[in-house]
Amino acid sequence: MRTAEKTFCALFNSIFPDECRVCGEALREVSRIPVCSECLADPQPLHADFFCLACRMPFLNAFPLDESGRCALCRLGLSGFDEVFSYGCYEGSLRKLIHVFKYQGVQPLASPLSAFMTLALPRERRFDVIVAMPLHWRKRWQRGFNQAALLADQVSKRWNVPVGKVVRRVRFTASQAGLTNAKRRANVRGVFKVTKRLDGMRVLLVDDVLTTGATAAACARAIKRAGARHVAVLTLARTDRRAFLSYQPEAQSAAVGSSSR
Repeated sequence: MRTAEKTFCALFNSIFPDECRVCGEALREVSRIPVCSECLADPQPLHADFFCLACRMPFLNAFPLDESGRCALCRLGLSGFDEVFSYGCYEGSLRKLIHVFKYQGVQPLASPLSAFMTLALPRERRFDVIVAMPLHWRKRWQRGFNQAALLADQVSKRWNVPVGKVVRRVRFTASQAGLTNAKRRANVRGVFKVTKRLDGMRVLLVDDVLTTGATAAACARAIKRAGARHVAVLTLARTDRRAFLSYQPEAQSAAVGSSSR
């Protein structure tokens, strides 16, 4: 940053002081995004030694996966989508950035956050249309915008693939928080309606966070019923459930041994 710019930023911040919405430190730069450059650059990509070949769910070990590398949900056909790509885990600075974007209404964050998303998407993938996870009109009215739509627009520009507004959320649903996997799937059953045929298309479904994947699966199934050949899900973050989903025979043996004493 040049001297004149530094002087202007210092003067601006002395008159209109603000702090980073992530770390709380005083902002030293003038920007439409109230987050310091260090916090914007902090989120790290998700790393896992073991993950499902289809849904990319990370695991601590290979026991939940079959010989083809698929987890139980994908083997049972409950995922609905063909593959998933997520940049990072829904924790730390990435979680805070998503909350600033989604709940504090800092919409300009869509641009830097979408840059993370495209890093997770292999360059050789080809899609015919990008679809944003739709919000019910009541939720959109309450929030003022659809965060998935803003991210999808940015991914569209970076990937040069058009956005298609072809999916509607036709029923308002209660929050998925606290529900079991089965109840989550039941909660979103019949929620989505596709408004045009997508025969033979490869679709990229964009959302901000993937938790259990129940909502994405329901939307992907609706898209498949409209004729889509392939549905990939792209999210900024996903919940890291490795500690809950991975089978650890050593730990289980120890637990059995201690209970028999």
